[in-house]
Amino acid sequence: TGSVETQNVTCVPEFHLVGFSEDPALQSLLFGLFLSMYLVTVLGNLIIILLIISDTHLHTPMYFFLCNLSLADMGFTSTTVPKLIVDIHTHSTVISYVGCLTQMSLFLICGCMDDLILTVMAYDRLVAICHPLHYQVIMNPRRCAFLVSVSFVATLFNSLLHNLILLPVTCFKAVEISNFFCDPSQLLNLTCDDTFNHDIVIYLIGIVFGFFPISGMLFSYYKIVFTILRVPSPDGKCKAFSTCGSHLLVVCLFYGSGLGVYLSASFSTSPRKIAVASLMYTLVTPMLNPFIYSLRNRDIKRALQRIVNRIS
Repeated sequence: TGSVETQNVTCVPEFHLVGFSEDPALQSLLFGLFLSMYLVTVLGNLIIILLIISDTHLHTPMYFFLCNLSLADMGFTSTTVPKLIVDIHTHSTVISYVGCLTQMSLFLICGCMDDLILTVMAYDRLVAICHPLHYQVIMNPRRCAFLVSVSFVATLFNSLLHNLILLPVTCFKAVEISNFFCDPSQLLNLTCDDTFNHDIVIYLIGIVFGFFPISGMLFSYYKIVFTILRVPSPDGKCKAFSTCGSHLLVVCLFYGSGLGVYLSASFSTSPRKIAVASLMYTLVTPMLNPFIYSLRNRDIKRALQRIVNRIS
């Protein structure tokens, strides 16, 4: 039970997540809302992936990375939201110990993959705008595959590191997790072990998956803006800015919502407010990404039009 401060995992093989509401009428509304948003997210990202795979005009480095971003977004949302929908439907917020660690592992893989792919996409835009004559040579298929592979291996290592810390743990301070999914930071805070080592791990992960990617993107856009400002033609400047506008908007959404979760966890003691903030980057941002790239991208629009004409 939640009143017990310290319990052995062998005795309590489950955790309790945060529910959004206990009102039956509101739960029905939330069930329909979250289910609709999840289906839109999966369908939107799936359309982007299928368009890029089926249309040869989109077989370029930029769209190769976009395809991987959509795949990571689908996995990111599918790791947390289906469990939330089932919890609302069954009026239960219980998750097993094994299920919690599995969800945490997949969440880390997909979330960090999102982070690193956005960084790689910033590098791609840097090469395209600052070194256009050497773009095809620098961003060759082998290098693109290498960048995605390194990103994936890094996310696997991060997930493995968390599991190596949590698997030997035999006791937790409580079984209530202040979120609607198994948040890695929440799980680390619930352990009875010395938190000093956990804090070191969290800081190192923050540097690798926070400081380095953000620094890389800031440097990329510094070089991009510096290069664009030297373009004499106003039309040339607008065209250059338009090629990275969608990416910049997605980056702001991703890191802005992540910052919102961090601030809500730091200044709010309400688990429900933290869960609402977490919903922004686990569901809302992945849902908006396909619309951002499709509405602002002529190539995606043309590819979609070709598919529609082919079907009709």
